[in-house]
Amino acid sequence: MAQDSDENADSPRTRRRGQGELEAQVLAALKAAPGPVPAGWVQQRIPGGLAYTTVMTILSRLEAKRAVSRTRAGRAYAWSAASGPADLTALRMRRLLDNETDRDAALASFVSTLSPHDEELIRGLLAAADEKRR
Repeated sequence: MAQDSDENADSPRTRRRGQGELEAQVLAALKAAPGPVPAGWVQQRIPGGLAYTTVMTILSRLEAKRAVSRTRAGRAYAWSAASGPADLTALRMRRLLDNETDRDAALASFVSTLSPHDEELIRGLLAAADEKRR
């Protein structure tokens, strides 16, 4: 019996990941690690049968973003999470803002779309940051 091609369309191996999803999965694997681990360890814990080179590319990108760190372990590297998914999201937000030509307008537009809960949270975070600086 031939397998229907649509049946396989949503399998982990063929499903296209959303932007940042693979980085988040790699970070989650590293957060769950017992300590610094080799890329092969990470590869085994990411669903979808990723190639070793793909895992290395993601780890290198995360290192450039300072989201992971690596230490020499023999002839290879051992990797560990330097930050969590929330830190990675904050880094992306800062990068987008840093590349914006009209930073004030971008911030104003962002703030105007916040929910009341998010506004309150940001006010509290800013107040706490002010307290720390004093």
